[in-house]
Amino acid sequence: MIEKLWKKAVNRETISYLIFGVLTTLVDWGSYWCMRQAGMDYRLATALSWVAAVLFAFVTNKLFVFCSFSLAPAKVWAEFAPFVLCRALTGVFTMVAMIAMVDGLGIKQDFICKVMVSAISLVMNYVFSKLFIFNTKKGIDL
Repeated sequence: MIEKLWKKAVNRETISYLIFGVLTTLVDWGSYWCMRQAGMDYRLATALSWVAAVLFAFVTNKLFVFCSFSLAPAKVWAEFAPFVLCRALTGVFTMVAMIAMVDGLGIKQDFICKVMVSAISLVMNYVFSKLFIFNTKKGIDL
C-alpha cells in the first residue's frame, strides 16, 4: 500500500513540478530581492515579483510539467485564464499573509515571511494546476 501511494505521489509530473516550482520560487524571490535592494516598498515588490513568477510558471508548467503542447490560441487561453485566476487567489493569500506578518505581527525580517508564505503557495498552486487547469481528463484538446 505504501509503495502504491509512493508511486502515485512521486512520479515524473510531481518531480517536474517540484523542480519548476523551485525555479519559479527563485524567480519570485530573486526579483523580490532585487526590487527591495533598489528601495522598492515590500508591497509593490511582492506584487511585481508575483507577476514575473506567474508568467514563468505558466510556460514551464504548460510545457514541462503537464506536457500540454498545444499552442492553439483557444487552448492556450483556456489554460492561461484559469491559471492566472488561481495564481491570483494564491497571490492575494501571499499579499494578505505578508502584510499580516510584517505589519500586523511586526516581523522585521520580511524575507523570512516570504519564504514561509511561498512554501504554502507552492502546494496550493500544484493542487489548482493539477485539478483545474492542466487536467487532461477535462477533454479539452483543441
